[in-house]
Amino acid sequence: MAEIDHLVIGAATLEAGAAWLERHLGLRPIPGGAHPGVGTHNMLLGLGPDQYIEIIAPDPAQATPAYPRPFDLDDPALKLALEAEPQLIAYVAATPAIEAVVARLGASHAGEVRAMRRGALSWRMAFPPQRQDMGNLIPPLIQWDGARAAAQIPDSGWRLTGLEAQHPDMDALRQAIAARGLAEAVKLRESPNARLIAHLRHQDGREAVIASS
Repeated sequence: MAEIDHLVIGAATLEAGAAWLERHLGLRPIPGGAHPGVGTHNMLLGLGPDQYIEIIAPDPAQATPAYPRPFDLDDPALKLALEAEPQLIAYVAATPAIEAVVARLGASHAGEVRAMRRGALSWRMAFPPQRQDMGNLIPPLIQWDGARAAAQIPDSGWRLTGLEAQHPDMDALRQAIAARGLAEAVKLRESPNARLIAHLRHQDGREAVIASS
């Protein structure tokens, strides 16, 4: 079984993403760091001990990476949309057995496992090949080696209460989600366009919805 590890907000710049999240949730995310060789950097907002929100943007301090940036950040249409306004673009699912899951699904569907590290944190990730992720509705997989990032991020008081993925090809999406052990974690709905919607509730009773365009 897998579980939702974090939500991903795409932005043209980290400052634009931080301001957008603050308008929606009333809190400013904390600095995260750079992803060397990937061409991105991030900021983070904690959703309790097990989940968080990541704001990700191209890192102007890095050279253009050898491979496309993750989450379709180099896609011209998405770049244009993020210039106008940040938005929810993806989510990442945690698994305790990434090597076994990728071996079962095959690298052509699950991607290749890559080891990553920043400071005391280390993890392995596998990204589905771009254009095969059904509009980022099929999540990358992550396995934390030791402590999870969420446990080290200050708690915002917000909690993820529901995640919904919408797509016209429900059979293919349902099969891909189930194959990753996420059938209970993601609600699926048929829709003419691919869309991701996250529902959040604060401990004080406030509710918020963030979504892709």
